[in-house]
Amino acid sequence: ILDSIHYAKRIQRALLASDNLLSENLPEHFVLYKPKDIVSGDFYWADKLANGKFLLLVGDCTGHGVPGAFMSLLNISLLHESTRGLSIERADLLLNKQREAIIAALNPSGAQEVSKDGMDCVMLSFDFEKMKLQFACANNPLWILRAGVIIEFKPDKQPVGVHEGDFKPYTLHEFDLLRGDIVYSFTDGFADQFGGPRGKKFKYKQLKETLVMISADSMEIQQSSLEKRFEDWRGNLEQVDDVMIIGIRV
Repeated sequence: ILDSIHYAKRIQRALLASDNLLSENLPEHFVLYKPKDIVSGDFYWADKLANGKFLLLVGDCTGHGVPGAFMSLLNISLLHESTRGLSIERADLLLNKQREAIIAALNPSGAQEVSKDGMDCVMLSFDFEKMKLQFACANNPLWILRAGVIIEFKPDKQPVGVHEGDFKPYTLHEFDLLRGDIVYSFTDGFADQFGGPRGKKFKYKQLKETLVMISADSMEIQQSSLEKRFEDWRGNLEQVDDVMIIGIRV
């Protein structure tokens, strides 16, 4: 079984956005990616559009390990279908379509139970020529650090999948970028990790403080600092969830 899961890890890694794709289309950046198990429910997907825009999704699927990995592969497949097959480009419309497609895929006609699996995510669309960023957020926020201060964009409080309450269209955010801005997108694994002297959660407030403190460093050093901070905080406790943070310095 372990051999099979390790082989599945190779397949999942191959479907994540490649280092070459990110390096060719993003300025200085880092990807901190720490699955809790061999395979992960956290994933990152990217695509370069014909109009020059660059899409990047940072997603956290329901669960972790094998079930989470299955969900990540389904999400990646449906994202390719929306962008390449249906030519959808706008961040909010992509999430609207992704929700519709996920629900249809997991709840075929005649199914006895309603699947509530899905994902929390941030969908980013960069236009580096015009220095503009468009994005949509499902349950996870987006942070942009400018001149040592974090600007926080609150998410729509609904996952990409079945949920209670009305299904509302996702909100399209637009932001004019400046040189030196750092865009941070992440899942909840880092903030939810238990550790420290009292075995408490790390929490978002402390994550913000950490990012501000290391923001002047290169992105490579930021990644190393975050990884060390996480491991020092965790200590001997078990990692509770998949962890992912992506930072992009414009």
